[in-house]
Amino acid sequence: MTTPEPDLHPLLRSRWSPTVFDRSFQAAQSHVSSLLEAARWAPSAGNSQPWSFIVARRGDGTHHRIVTHLAASSRRWAPHASILVVNVCHRYVEDTDWEYSEFSVYDLGQAVAHMTLQGQAMGLAARQFRAFDRDALTAEFAIAPHWQIMTMTAFGVVPRDSRADEAAPPSEHVPRHRRDIGELLWPGT
Repeated sequence: MTTPEPDLHPLLRSRWSPTVFDRSFQAAQSHVSSLLEAARWAPSAGNSQPWSFIVARRGDGTHHRIVTHLAASSRRWAPHASILVVNVCHRYVEDTDWEYSEFSVYDLGQAVAHMTLQGQAMGLAARQFRAFDRDALTAEFAIAPHWQIMTMTAFGVVPRDSRADEAAPPSEHVPRHRRDIGELLWPGT
């Protein structure tokens, strides 16, 4: 039995993860600033804010350094996004194997979700991905051992004139399966 769909905010309902980005759109520094401001306002355990970001706009030196370490699957589309963000988490207390915060990965996810919705509000689509060489990026950017690269996010504009299925507006997509709300609840609760 399917549960009726609840009302969702339009930003949530229209969110999707494209792999086609408009190569002519250049993100401004103000786009980057707004995304980082959204992350800054994300909740975190004890307000620890255990996150950091390596941000690159297409065409800058940092962008080139990131693209070099993408896996073949993401190298086909990610370089065309206007902004690439490497999401880094403060996992451990320096010089120990103690967790900095047992919630740090969760907190980073909150910050990235805030960035995703802020991007959506600014007309930027976002795609989260993990298809890159983590060790190589860690070395490339001299990430301290108590920090850990977790994921990346590509932000950009989806081309309006593209005929690719993936570039079609979400309303034209056959919705991918989303679990029914009842399936999200732990059995017996």
